[in-house]
Amino acid sequence: MDRIIVERIVCYGYHGVLLEEQTLGQEFQVSLEIGVDLSGHSEDHIDSVPDYRKAVSIVEEVMYGPSCRLLETLACRIADKLLIMPGIIETTVEVRKPNPPIPGVQGGVSVVVSRGK
Repeated sequence: MDRIIVERIVCYGYHGVLLEEQTLGQEFQVSLEIGVDLSGHSEDHIDSVPDYRKAVSIVEEVMYGPSCRLLETLACRIADKLLIMPGIIETTVEVRKPNPPIPGVQGGVSVVVSRGK
């Protein structure tokens, strides 16, 4: 399986369980691994492959859309929308909260989901 990787799409959103997260918002980071089949690829044209700019737009649509309480919900929504794009066979989506409001957590919290057709 061939892969397109897009790392750390940064969005500011109002997602989370705590009222403060929903009111004040915080930074989120989203990374994508998109499975494609490029074995027959011979054209140097954007229409011959999945356009990762569209994938970034999908991430922004979800992250700037209706508020979710859970990272898991955000990751699943992004993955489901990516699989609708032509040429995408499977995807792995990581949604990361780099500064969660949890005492003692210094390295952030991530949820990773993988989906395929």
